[in-house]
Amino acid sequence: MQVHQLSLSKIAQLIRGRDLSAREVVQMYLRRIEQLNPKLNAFIEMRADEAMREAEAADRALASGEGLGALHGVPLSIKSSIAVAGLKYECGSRTRVGLVAEEDATLVRRLKQAGAIILGNTNVPEMLMAYETDNPLYGRSNNPWDLTRTPGGSSGGEAAAIVAGLSAGGIGSDGGGSIRVPAHFSGICGLKPTPGRIPATGHWPESLGPFALLGVVGPMARTVEDVEMIFRAIAGFDAGDAMSSRIPLEEMAPSTLKHLKIGYFEEHASAPVTAETRDAVRAAASALQGRGMSVEPFDCTWLSEAGDHWWTLFVRLGGELLQKEFKERESEKSSILIFSTRPPSKEELLAAWFQRDVLRLKLEKQMEEFPILLCPVCSVPAFHHGEREWQIGSRRVSYMRAMSYTQWFNLLGNPALVVPVGQSPEGLPIGVQLVGRANEEERLLKVGRELQAAIGSPRLAPMMAMGDLTAAG
Repeated sequence: MQVHQLSLSKIAQLIRGRDLSAREVVQMYLRRIEQLNPKLNAFIEMRADEAMREAEAADRALASGEGLGALHGVPLSIKSSIAVAGLKYECGSRTRVGLVAEEDATLVRRLKQAGAIILGNTNVPEMLMAYETDNPLYGRSNNPWDLTRTPGGSSGGEAAAIVAGLSAGGIGSDGGGSIRVPAHFSGICGLKPTPGRIPATGHWPESLGPFALLGVVGPMARTVEDVEMIFRAIAGFDAGDAMSSRIPLEEMAPSTLKHLKIGYFEEHASAPVTAETRDAVRAAASALQGRGMSVEPFDCTWLSEAGDHWWTLFVRLGGELLQKEFKERESEKSSILIFSTRPPSKEELLAAWFQRDVLRLKLEKQMEEFPILLCPVCSVPAFHHGEREWQIGSRRVSYMRAMSYTQWFNLLGNPALVVPVGQSPEGLPIGVQLVGRANEEERLLKVGRELQAAIGSPRLAPMMAMGDLTAAG
């Protein structure tokens, strides 16, 4: 197996054992980016020279016996809505063109403290407001499984980089599925944490108001183990995040999962899913039962109400807040940002705000019996560029409705993890979504690791299956 096909945790182990040097690992990733990124448009800006210097410093530190972090020498990428000092910080919008981050976001600083090497930052839809990654500054990102399809959004560039072997792992953000949908479309893992568990300090749009309630930053990688490594490196209190909490990390013993009750549903009546999506949920349920957990049907009928309130708070209110970015520049306004004919009224806003808490309490009550839920990520696999509606059996499902399985848990504040499980008839990856109780990421990740162990290693995308590129072209 080639180096870029190894898990992040295995690369870290080989570097620590001096079976690989950080320099040769980073150099290999930079070669792959140079040759493959023109096809994918995953990265928008590189820090190649800085990454090589940091890799050489990592090797010297290892040789001198200095204390090492868990991610020592491991090359990562960062979604371009998250500040990396010296890199563009434009969020794909002409209204922010030329903006460069002056300092690292808190999580980027923590990654560097853990020894990670940041290769560059990745493409996003304009202002992060789409499930397809395309913007007027850098154009469209493509899915490594099929270049005619999207890797999703808004962390689409990040997902494409990871699944093509241009990065060992990285960081995305998620206000309505923006980590989980790209993970599902690309065949990798992604964690949407509880708001405040990982500091969003340094993210744009700022984590304030509705964005603080609904939006988070989180890790993306090819395996659940890798996602957990990144999570443990960046989680923890930060005074710059209005939702931040002082919750210590926990270790979960395997015995804690014995007889754990998991609630599952294959489909919600409001959003039909493809047959292979139902098959993936069933396969995951069977796999978890085989690992000693109890998997039972879960009443999800009321969850569609959560989608309505998410729309009010994130799309209508969030869109109104972002309009200030376009003040006096109406000619440059993207149609992506025209979310609704009007912002929510005071009455609509208050109703959504109060009902959000009513629904959160309802879910918390149900999850006393089922601490983990299993369900689809999306109605469909990765779609062709520009598609906005799909025929599933005798029904049509719209663009926003297809994504509602992720939106619900942004409104409700639950952590959620995507694990690749199945595939479509075209060979596209199909993920499932595991949902936990607030601030119980450790249990969620433990269940995810059990699922991945039962299902087996994720398939390699065609570009990932390509061997190391030994010439710089």
